Amino acid sequence: MIKSMTGYGKGELESSLGTLTVEIRSVNHRYGEVSIRMPRPFYPFENDIKRHISSVLKRGKIDVSVQWDETSDGEALPQINMELARQYHSIFKLLSDELHLANEIPLTLLLSQKGVIGEAATRQDDTGLQQHVLTAVGSAVTAIDAMRRREGESLADDLAARLKQVAEWIGEIRGRVPHTVDEYRQKLKARLAQLLENTEFDEWRLTQEIALMADRSDITEELVRLSSHFTQFEETLLLPEAVGRKLDFLMQEMNREVNTIGSKSNDVTITTLVVRVKAEMEKMREQVQNIE
Repeated sequence: MIKSMTGYGKGELESSLGTLTVEIRSVNHRYGEVSIRMPRPFYPFENDIKRHISSVLKRGKIDVSVQWDETSDGEALPQINMELARQYHSIFKLLSDELHLANEIPLTLLLSQKGVIGEAATRQDDTGLQQHVLTAVGSAVTAIDAMRRREGESLADDLAARLKQVAEWIGEIRGRVPHTVDEYRQKLKARLAQLLENTEFDEWRLTQEIALMADRSDITEELVRLSSHFTQFEETLLLPEAVGRKLDFLMQEMNREVNTIGSKSNDVTITTLVVRVKAEMEKMREQVQNIE
């Protein structure tokens, strides 16, 4: 099933310890790139979060935001390094005695020393936090994946319709090919007759010239390859896995064949049809850039 690379999903989880809110946004990107903004207590789970997201969202620039509002039961508590505080107190007391200072050593001085007050530590264990965040991430991933699928269905319908139109124009080009040689023969013959007036011209040389023109402008191989590409494109739209890169490759090949047809053609009708095809295929290419 076709998926878009653009989407948004949100997951929330409430418990006695607090509320977790996970938001995921994704936009077009050549590869799969996951970036996460989250509170420090969740840093150890970053790889698990990325693995969970990447297992579902294969391509796109994916931004993840994790917000954690703790209740009073789960609030973080500061850590006091008592041993370090005692050592600082001993040093300050020694200095005070040596310098004959009578003032008491203020508590604020001790607390301001590096390492005495450590980083806050949550009362909840890591296992509980990990389970909470992965559950919320799972809900957000499910939501964004559903949105990307819905948009992917619309993209698939649009691409199928545009491909059908392109195929119709290519069919007109195919039907036009047999007439181009005869018309070229008539135009060349009329031109020679006008230039040479009553002088006879070499019919064999005329036949050779027409044969050379027919060989230079032959687009049979390009039309056959285009037909094959159209079939592969339609089949790829129905595949269950991520197909964005394959569709992009097929678009490049289709454009190459159409460009060759345009360069070989000296027929106004075919040239006009080629311009239409290229314009429509450019719209298809832009749509394909958004497919996972």
